[in-house]
Amino acid sequence: MKKLTRRKALKDLCIGSAGLLLAPSCLAENQQDSKRQVQMGKRRAKADFKIVIKNGKAYINQKLVEGYFIGIDFNGKLKISKEPLQAEQEIDAVGKIVSPGFIDILADNANNPEQTYAIFEKYKVTDGLTTVFQMHGGAEFPKKFHDYFDKLPHRVNYGVSVFVMRLRLKYASLAKRYEMAEQGLKEGALAMAHSPEYQPDTSYEELKKYAEIAKKYERPYFLHLRYSSKEKELDGVKEAIRIAQETGCQIHIDHINSTGGTFNMAKALDLINDANAKGAKITCCVYPYSFWATYLISERFSGDWQKRYGITYEDLQIVGSGEKITVQSFPIYRKRPGLLVAVPEGTMPFEKTINLALQTDFCMFGSDGGIEKEPRANSHPRGAGFAATAIRHCLNIGMSLEQALERLIDRPAKLIQPAMKDRAKLQDDFWADITIFDAQNIRGKATVANPNQFSEGIECVIVNGEIAYQNGKLVKSNGKPIRY
Repeated sequence: MKKLTRRKALKDLCIGSAGLLLAPSCLAENQQDSKRQVQMGKRRAKADFKIVIKNGKAYINQKLVEGYFIGIDFNGKLKISKEPLQAEQEIDAVGKIVSPGFIDILADNANNPEQTYAIFEKYKVTDGLTTVFQMHGGAEFPKKFHDYFDKLPHRVNYGVSVFVMRLRLKYASLAKRYEMAEQGLKEGALAMAHSPEYQPDTSYEELKKYAEIAKKYERPYFLHLRYSSKEKELDGVKEAIRIAQETGCQIHIDHINSTGGTFNMAKALDLINDANAKGAKITCCVYPYSFWATYLISERFSGDWQKRYGITYEDLQIVGSGEKITVQSFPIYRKRPGLLVAVPEGTMPFEKTINLALQTDFCMFGSDGGIEKEPRANSHPRGAGFAATAIRHCLNIGMSLEQALERLIDRPAKLIQPAMKDRAKLQDDFWADITIFDAQNIRGKATVANPNQFSEGIECVIVNGEIAYQNGKLVKSNGKPIRY
């Protein structure tokens, strides 16, 4: 037998009492229902916005300011107001920072992304990121990439560069490589990307040709430089500068703290600064960790790598397991594709590398990473904690929060123009990509032993006007492709 609710019983009693006056209880129930409906109707009529964020300290025009209401309309666009806004939902950000969503300019999810992208994006959005660009690798066929991924749900906005390394593996002909690299830009890729350290047979003329193609479409060229040893790393910096000067292309040097400036950062930065002063367009990025990690099978571990980096077998640790490499295991593991190993903390001393780069006007943050497996990924912890760690590091060394956010948001967005023309600012009619965080408690928790950890201090992440992450829980997937 069905259970009678109080309201149902009252209605039945009223209906069954023919010829009698309407029961007072029924009248009261109906009046309350009508009152609630009227109130809801009034709220909807007054609600010009879906969400309004109030009481937070907002990052607007590169300054932290108070007293603003951040409205998000029903199309996912922003309205910034000094006057209160009516919305269906209010988020009280008292004591918190409200900023444009963080940007990762140098993410990496090139290995089997069809199977790993959901995990990859999960650990990006929980680190406060709303836009994630894969510019270290990307896709060798951008149209094919977007045809597949644009149909799927995404937690963050995303875009890719032309993955030159894979084109070189696929095509022996230089002419065909150049043709396909240009085709990738025509198909919407945001940049060109190559890593001559991993493919040392790439000649200078070939490197330069990709820059000329990128310049033709006014896209940046992301370079993982040719050398990482103390003796030769500056030669890689000089090569990048030469390309910028001879082609006019915007050159971006990937993770200069681990490739190009590990041992000679001050000199590397001086070279870039001097070139920019003479008209070159060169930027670089760093990740906020004092150690690097890469695949054991890569060219980095060929030849006399111990002398090159000043480390030995036992200094290498398999990420996600804590296992140390030994003389005996090295040749075995080196044959295993995709095995990532990390060098010890302090290999890239902060005060001699990253901290110096952050003082320049051409350096920004980029992760060079991504989490691709659970529960324990074989991935550098920067794949999960890069953004929160970047902010915490800046604050720890005496930089202002505004300076940290400029390097995490403004500079990366400026590099990807005009594709980012209506994003990365708290400004009227821009897309509502927003991160609300606790500046006192923000920090990355991911470690070499356990990279799969969410960052602390990220309160809420909004992507294109929808809440994607809040109070430690994943909510909606509303990311969009960013492409030409």
